[in-house]
Amino acid sequence: MSGHSKWSTIKRKKGAEDAKRAKIFTRLTREIMVAAREGGDENMNPKLKLAIGKARAANMPKENIERAVKKGTGEIAGGEVLEMTYEGYGPEGVAYIVEIMTDNKNRTLAEIKHAFSKYAGSLATNGAVMWQFDQKGYLTIRGEADFDEVFMQAADAGADDVVEEDGVIAVFTPRDDFSTVEQALGAAGYEFEDSELRWFPQNEIEIPAGKALQNMRLMEQLEDSDDVQSVASNLSITDDLLAAFAS
Repeated sequence: MSGHSKWSTIKRKKGAEDAKRAKIFTRLTREIMVAAREGGDENMNPKLKLAIGKARAANMPKENIERAVKKGTGEIAGGEVLEMTYEGYGPEGVAYIVEIMTDNKNRTLAEIKHAFSKYAGSLATNGAVMWQFDQKGYLTIRGEADFDEVFMQAADAGADDVVEEDGVIAVFTPRDDFSTVEQALGAAGYEFEDSELRWFPQNEIEIPAGKALQNMRLMEQLEDSDDVQSVASNLSITDDLLAAFAS
């Protein structure tokens, strides 16, 4: 998990720069719309509260947020967003799971196919690679927090791992205990930067550096799509690879 946690940190920092671009609003709007299906009151809907918090942090206009909520609840038209999952292979057989939110399935499929093809990969049939992953809860704490306190509270609530890397405290939970841990930490006063279910590989694979970097460029292109919410792979990402990718 270490390499992928660091990859997430790099993408988070990159996301701060991307927030200057209008396309980040598209992704956030869809996230709010999907969350609002479970209720339009953010105080009663933790998923919506988190999505709105991300939008505010990206300086998304208040009226845009309110419109997205109303689309999600059905109060106004235009809330048709599909959630889909694609599976695929990158160079050297690296396995991928790509989670999507889109208002145009055909456009999204064309973008995903193009990304895999560009980097010598291909889409796979449903279930072809998913068996190599486990879905777990993933939370990161916003702001400064005491690691030991977070660890004890998370562990008591059912978390199976808590790590700190580059100043970010990340909590990992079994899928079935995700909501319990999230609620316990929220009740303790913690706010979340991320709070979601993610796919983690059961085993990571090491491949030659050149092919690994090719996979990382594929991951970056997939994550840069407006429609992509998350990308998981079983590539082993070392510090050396991260340094080479960043250079």
